[in-house]
Amino acid sequence: MLFVSTRGKTDLVCSAHAITRGLADDGGLFVPQKFPELSLGEIVSMRSMTYKERAVAILSLFLTDYTKEELFECADAAYSQTKFGAEPVPLRKVNESTDVLELWHGPTSAFKDMALQILPHLLTKAIAKTGESNKVVILVATSGDTGKAALEGFANVKDTEIIVFYPEDGVSAIQKRQMLTQAGDNVRVIGIQGNFDDAQRGVKELFGDTALEEELQRKGYVFSSANSINWGRLVPQIVYYFSAYSDAVANGRIKAGEKINFAVPTGNFGDILAGYYAKLMGLPVAKFICASNSNNVLSDFINTGIYDRRREFYKTVSPSMDILVSSNLERLLYSITEDDAAKVSEWMQQLAANGTYNVGEKVNNRILEEFFGAWVDELETKETIGRVFNDNEYLMDPHTAVAWRACEKYRLVSSDDTYCIVLSTASPYKFSDVVLEAAGSEEDAKLEPFDGLRKLHALSGLPIPEPMLAMEKMPILHQEVIESADMKKAVETALKL
Repeated sequence: MLFVSTRGKTDLVCSAHAITRGLADDGGLFVPQKFPELSLGEIVSMRSMTYKERAVAILSLFLTDYTKEELFECADAAYSQTKFGAEPVPLRKVNESTDVLELWHGPTSAFKDMALQILPHLLTKAIAKTGESNKVVILVATSGDTGKAALEGFANVKDTEIIVFYPEDGVSAIQKRQMLTQAGDNVRVIGIQGNFDDAQRGVKELFGDTALEEELQRKGYVFSSANSINWGRLVPQIVYYFSAYSDAVANGRIKAGEKINFAVPTGNFGDILAGYYAKLMGLPVAKFICASNSNNVLSDFINTGIYDRRREFYKTVSPSMDILVSSNLERLLYSITEDDAAKVSEWMQQLAANGTYNVGEKVNNRILEEFFGAWVDELETKETIGRVFNDNEYLMDPHTAVAWRACEKYRLVSSDDTYCIVLSTASPYKFSDVVLEAAGSEEDAKLEPFDGLRKLHALSGLPIPEPMLAMEKMPILHQEVIESADMKKAVETALKL
């Protein structure tokens, strides 16, 4: 299978090249030239597969320049029982019409592990396949979870360096501690004065800096990405949609072929896009519920067709969604417009120049056929955590609560009570202060982070992830904080250019 850029100005490339480069040379994102299709029988047959086998079944359809043996090696190393336990992605019944897909049982307690545990293995094989002789420098902008998951995946991986930029005041205490205690000879963690959009914009500018690229080449380096702009980050996420559906059939929650809904907490649009791609491949999905927090640029876009980042930025209790520029939306637009790269390029130019673009009524109607956009404020988020815990004895983090509440809003306005799977993207322990306030008391929310973990355990009985507890005694290894305008200088210093 070959891959094209959403902006149409680069040559077709193989999957190994797309994974190694991360971003297309024209600034666009790599997408498959066409999507493979699975029959209902093939989807349902996944019931008898392990998660590793499900991963290979999906990845092999896209990464055709990898052998199945190579993909099994990657999946086996990524999704081991040591890292994910016996059940990597459990589907939990919460009420009669709603299940929660827990995607946070990996080493960093966030859904990003599902992709970032396998990406380093895919990348190292891609480097060999493409004959890339330079050391690959992974640049990451994070709103919280991607940073630690990428660091965990790439630490001490041969022939790689990884530099993570995060908003100094825009992540939870536990998220920050996870990154700042990360050991590894090839890792750098740098805080920026600004928000995630500043970090993401800075990383994209570094990718597009031709003078810097030439200097990197002279010194034996090449940039790549571990953000979901990299196809190697996105494709593993398609797997768990098929996995969830086959498990729902196996559990008797639905009949084979029955259409279902997914509710997804959404910031950079990668997670929900993976679900849409699964639908293009044949997964029976009726509606994707795109859940935003107070940074509701996506829900506004879905409902109006107008994308406008020119608005106030809010720091919320669901910080991994505190985003106003959603990079993966570009891929959706390419698909919805039937591969109109010229139109996508025009919209992206308008966004860069003016901060806004309008896709028009026809394209907006196509989006509305597939997606429902809803946003959830801070009070609603906390109320949802407390209510679901009290009513259903199920504890969720703030991002999952946003998706749960968005699902409720969809059912209210549509009268559609179709079975829905809510994607749970992080352990409640990553946001113990918020969860304690919602399900416990305001006093508990003021506890020191590790005291908060223990208090939440006492309240819920949910096991505390061992790596999280271990951080309490780990030294802080990264203390650099810079202005976002100095990101290039920081990279040059880190790589001794």
